Amino acid sequence: MKALFGGLLYCFSLLVQVHGTNFRFYGYEPQRISPAIPYIRPVQAAQNAISATGIQCKIRPLDLVLIIDSSRSVRPGEFEKVKIFISDMIDTLDIGQYATRVAVINYASTVNIEFHLKTYFNKVDMKQAVSRIKPLSTGTMSGLAIRTAMNEAYTEKAGARPPSQNISKVAVIVTDGRPQDKVQEVSAQARASGIEIYAIGVDRADMQSLRLMASTPLDEHVFYVETYGVIEKFTSKFRKTLCGEDICSLRTHGCEHICVSTTDSYYCKCQDGYILNEDKKTCSKEVKPVVVVDPCKCESLVQFQRTVQSAIQSLASRLEEMTKKVQQYEHRLRRF
Repeated sequence: MKALFGGLLYCFSLLVQVHGTNFRFYGYEPQRISPAIPYIRPVQAAQNAISATGIQCKIRPLDLVLIIDSSRSVRPGEFEKVKIFISDMIDTLDIGQYATRVAVINYASTVNIEFHLKTYFNKVDMKQAVSRIKPLSTGTMSGLAIRTAMNEAYTEKAGARPPSQNISKVAVIVTDGRPQDKVQEVSAQARASGIEIYAIGVDRADMQSLRLMASTPLDEHVFYVETYGVIEKFTSKFRKTLCGEDICSLRTHGCEHICVSTTDSYYCKCQDGYILNEDKKTCSKEVKPVVVVDPCKCESLVQFQRTVQSAIQSLASRLEEMTKKVQQYEHRLRRF
């Protein structure tokens, strides 16, 4: 009986397998120029030249934290100009959940996160929130503000994106005084964690402290303005700094079908029904492999299936006969 059941199971396994001057930059002193020609003009001229050539600028996605000094030395009217500067910066950015996210930290002797990176994903609400920011009090705890940005604002819980998404972390600190705490060590820690720091000094700001806070090269990350009255002019400068060229819009990419921009580069894609060639630029019609079925193999498979089914049926019949005989033997034994 065991041999019979074993043979039957083997046959089943076979069957399964078959189916299966107003401002200057650190490191650069502007020349004396006529008051009729403001120093900001070269930046504006460069932007006009970009517009004239038809080159469009695409802001790379950022996790941007703006850190603003609102100590008592910043007069109410000056603080309003800082808020205008922030609003103008927001206008230049591509704000959105999958684009640039912005947080604002307000500090003096204490630190307050006005809103997180995850709070607003549209410019209107964000600018309204900026307009509601109030100055704090005395004191200039710049180091504490940077630490708060690093430990609280740049967390995934607060809306910062994970390292796997390769989103740049940028912090801009605006201050008019000398920090009352140590900034060198905490700034170094922030930079080591991947945060790029820009430092803007106004009026009485301590240049040495700005240099200790900012990322390198310093001539690209440390700025100084003589008064808050001209800080808005930095909007154009930061747009150039934070902006990367949209290579796809230049039409020099060489992609035959579709050009897709990334943070600092691009890649080519093909339309549906086409595949990208080895040069990663041109496309070819996708040729799907045709599966040719050997009719002889099909006939052999069908014949094999029929043979297996016939063998199974034969085994089943023999098993039934043997079962009946066993029952007869058991009936006879009961008589004795």
